[in-house]
Amino acid sequence: MSEKTPPVSSASTKTAGSTARQKLHWAIKLPLITGGLLLAGVLAMLMIAAIAMAMAYPNLPDVSELLDYRPKLPLRVYSAEGTLIGEFGEERRHLTPIQDIPQVMKDAVLAIEDARFYQHSGVDYIGVARAALANLGQIKSQGASTITMQVARNVYLSSEKTYTRKIYEMLLTFKLEHLLSKDQILEIYMNQIFLGNRAYGFAAASETYFGKPLQNVSVAEAAMLAGLPKAPSAYNPISNPKRAKTRQLYIIDRMLENGFITPAQAESAKAEEIKIKSGADSSQVHAEYFTETVRQLIYAQYGDSTYTRGLNVYTTLKADDQIVAYQALRRGIMNYERRQVYRGPEKFISLPTDSQGIEDVIDEALIEHPDNGDILSAVVLEANPKMIKAVRQNGDVIEITGEGLKPAQSGLSDKAPANIRILRGAVIRVVQTPKSTWEITQLPEVEGAFVAIDPKTGAIRALVGGFDYGKSKFNHVTQAWRQPGSSFKPFIYSAALEDGVTPATVVNDAPLFFSAGVTGGQPWEPKNYDGKFEGPMTLRRGLALSKNMVSIRVLQVVGAQNAQQWITRFGFDADKHPAYLTMALGAGSVTPMQMATAYSVFANGGYRVNPWMVSKITDQRGKILEQTPILDLNESVRAIDARNAFIMDSLLQEVTRSGTAARAQATLKRPDLYGKTGTTNDSMDAWFAGFQPSLTAITWIGYDTPRKLGSRETGGGLSLPVWIEFMAHALKDVPVAEMPVPEGVVNIDGEWFYNEYTKTTGIATLGLDGHGQAADSGQVIPMPVADEKKKILDLFKN
Repeated sequence: MSEKTPPVSSASTKTAGSTARQKLHWAIKLPLITGGLLLAGVLAMLMIAAIAMAMAYPNLPDVSELLDYRPKLPLRVYSAEGTLIGEFGEERRHLTPIQDIPQVMKDAVLAIEDARFYQHSGVDYIGVARAALANLGQIKSQGASTITMQVARNVYLSSEKTYTRKIYEMLLTFKLEHLLSKDQILEIYMNQIFLGNRAYGFAAASETYFGKPLQNVSVAEAAMLAGLPKAPSAYNPISNPKRAKTRQLYIIDRMLENGFITPAQAESAKAEEIKIKSGADSSQVHAEYFTETVRQLIYAQYGDSTYTRGLNVYTTLKADDQIVAYQALRRGIMNYERRQVYRGPEKFISLPTDSQGIEDVIDEALIEHPDNGDILSAVVLEANPKMIKAVRQNGDVIEITGEGLKPAQSGLSDKAPANIRILRGAVIRVVQTPKSTWEITQLPEVEGAFVAIDPKTGAIRALVGGFDYGKSKFNHVTQAWRQPGSSFKPFIYSAALEDGVTPATVVNDAPLFFSAGVTGGQPWEPKNYDGKFEGPMTLRRGLALSKNMVSIRVLQVVGAQNAQQWITRFGFDADKHPAYLTMALGAGSVTPMQMATAYSVFANGGYRVNPWMVSKITDQRGKILEQTPILDLNESVRAIDARNAFIMDSLLQEVTRSGTAARAQATLKRPDLYGKTGTTNDSMDAWFAGFQPSLTAITWIGYDTPRKLGSRETGGGLSLPVWIEFMAHALKDVPVAEMPVPEGVVNIDGEWFYNEYTKTTGIATLGLDGHGQAADSGQVIPMPVADEKKKILDLFKN
């Protein structure tokens, strides 16, 4: 008999069904409740965000100003040819329109910063999701900040990381995308972003790191620049070349992945050796003294906005002339320095035995004693009378032997005092010779100045205010008041021409003595530079040989007070030149710039021109704000008669032909050179002032605190070579010029005279009794003799 399943009661069946339905109910209800709560939360958050945004939106800055984007732009100073020679401002920046930014630079930036820039509407949601997944998966952290978001942050917001700032950033992003085109946003980004070394924007960074315009960057260089925005200090190719290279390679790969470059271009870019701009560039236009003067002029007019409004100042300076002037003056000073006693190493340091310790100590020492142009610093590793081995900051070890040791031979002797002895650990200076050998040297204590101007307009073509701007910012061209010595004599001779003295006038080069009764002070017995007296000679010969006795006698004819007034025609200050006979020897005070102005009067036929340096000023868009009109030489600016200038030119030409500056014509092989050497008492100042009709140039060398340059140092030996080196370049393609013969002069037997003062008029010379007494006074006397003799007797009585 089979078993039967007991019947189930209806009550049990009902309970089980109810339980199943209850479970099904909660299975459905719980997700719905959870979803509802989540939805409510999201809605609440959205409402809160909407309220926050609604409250924040009215407080957003007005971004419409970006339609006319005007960042802080530095003052930029250019040469006459358009070469950048100076920049002033906290931010280096070159405002570059988007159409002028090369495609390779834009591609590099987009590849690493925002590859979907032209596809998204300000926020890259795909990028956000990708970054979130990458970060959750603990892959290398990725960001999702778009270029538009970076513009909003960089232009308007702080760098603090708060929800409030994030809200503002998002709103500003949408606002920017609505107001500006993609190209406008990218243009702002590429001009605004900070890229290290005070460079803002990629155009400035290209100049800063590579020394080249942005338009000329390669794929490799663009990739290296594109790596800077993330961390300008960490990826700086100057201070962190290895990290910069690593990031550059990564960006090149990103450019390849995004189809911006081909595999061949990528391989080529990775292999390219990039030349990073660092230290002094031999081709750099060293115009620091000039540009600083320009800066002062512009600041006086525009105030603090000088450094932010993007002014471009175009000047009169010629870049090539400036480079040669800078090099010539430095070379002249260093040639003098080689003749000076060795003053010893700049510092002594203790070198450890381990290699890493040595490197650290040497680096620290040479940072304190940086290179000065081509005068390099080094630390001695080994020294003896026949050889010095030293190491440079870049690790190069150099050896100095033979002739290269001569300038510091006294420091290599075993008996050398401790302060000048060269031994291991000494910080020294070295230069490389034209033969690529090394020579020991030292930074000079002597200073110098050079200025060249166009005598017809006054435009400054070159200006070097000292040996090195970093060493001394004192501008010797405009600020140094020095005795001009014999270079001042031509202005006394110019005055004498108006009193009837001629180039053929015979003057006695004989001793002079002025007693205390005559001078009213100390007795004065002037001497010629060489201590010799040659007796009677023409005025022409007296100036060519720079005879002091001749100049004094000429001034006695003119009268010191008359001469004092006459020199003001050339731009000199009367109160800087007391009306005494010492004026004939250049005992007053002048600046090199004054001398350039004064000699230009002779060069241009008698007109007074004022030096100037700014030709025009434009804003960042190129609109001309100011322009300097070119000076027209006319009678309103005449300083001396054309015939006076012409005869003085003839005399100054003789100086460069057969006189103390004969080296000028002999070296440059052209006759149209004019000038005068100048060496002050005790050889404290060395000058050469001269010109060719198209260019006036002045050289001065001396110590800031006046002291003797040396008994054998003269203007002809020290300053003239600098002038010759400069003129060899500046006059290279300039044809030989002849001074036009003006009305009122006549040539008789090869000599020039004013019409009314020809040789037939007669000139007498009187001797001296040696004491400045009334007997034979030795003066140069234009006829009639009796009247002039009375004038001289009166002068001595006074």
